Amino acid sequence: MPFNTELTRALGIKVPIVQGGMQWVGYAELASAVSNAGGLGLLTALTQPSPEDLRKEIRRCRKMTKNPFGVNLTLLPAMVPPNYSAYAQVIIDEGITIVETAGASPGPVIKQLKEANITILHKCTTIKHAQSAVKMGVDFLSIDGFECAGHVGETDITNFVLLNRARQSLGVPFIASGGIADGQGLAAALAFGACGINMGTRFMCTVEAPIHQNIKQAIVEADESDTELVLRRWKNTSRLFGNKVAKQAIKIEKESPTGKFEEVAEYVSGKRGREVFINGDKDYGVWTAGQVIGLIHDIPTCEELVTRIEREALETLRAKRNLYIEDGVGKSKL
Repeated sequence: MPFNTELTRALGIKVPIVQGGMQWVGYAELASAVSNAGGLGLLTALTQPSPEDLRKEIRRCRKMTKNPFGVNLTLLPAMVPPNYSAYAQVIIDEGITIVETAGASPGPVIKQLKEANITILHKCTTIKHAQSAVKMGVDFLSIDGFECAGHVGETDITNFVLLNRARQSLGVPFIASGGIADGQGLAAALAFGACGINMGTRFMCTVEAPIHQNIKQAIVEADESDTELVLRRWKNTSRLFGNKVAKQAIKIEKESPTGKFEEVAEYVSGKRGREVFINGDKDYGVWTAGQVIGLIHDIPTCEELVTRIEREALETLRAKRNLYIEDGVGKSKL
């Protein structure tokens, strides 16, 4: 096995790549394809309308892959929050051994899952939050840089700094999330001290991703400047694809004298965002995308993508071993 990291050993995977849990994207088709390719596929719990629907999706995914896969459970702010404990119980009952958690106040859910001996990967956008998660007993941390899609936090710290801080100050293994789409990115993450990577937007642009072809093509045609930060005014900043609806929401957000969220609620509706992936109209609603869209130029299968990233990473790491430096006397091999 070319890769032997804390992540591959703990999760029983071949390549240290985790597919991000993405709303309306993390279905069995994608998760199983990533797992079959040697990475870790993730179902997104809240994509399913009820805990029992999640149970059915877990069983469907299990028929599509014999390899390990996990479930993402994100705790989001809501007037009437989902029954997170019920979702967690289904995960436990169905024998899932790996869960990615994220969001606010995850303590009770993490405790429930840890009591069932489930391996927890927790996503954080700051070192402070990561340290709090360590105290909760998580097994791995997913360090999310400001480049990432979706909820980026409020500190605007990129992975170049965050990963180094994680290496310096965290007592548990971590993976890098945000801004990674290729083997060079995996090699860089390993050099920073990470034991793997998490990719969301890159996996959206694969054959098996259950979204409309037009959206995949929009990602291919975009560059790294084609995202927008929305909802900063309400301390719920999200990085979204920079389409017409996102720009309209930003205009209202910046110009509204009242600052009422209701004024932008229609524009940032999750229901409209879901329809984008079905109808293929990239401007119909908001949808998440990271700055990494500038690095995505094709729509491969998950097998092709994971194999390519594995090869590129190994080639990059081997090449760096053969670097030479001038020491004032002659050349010395690093």
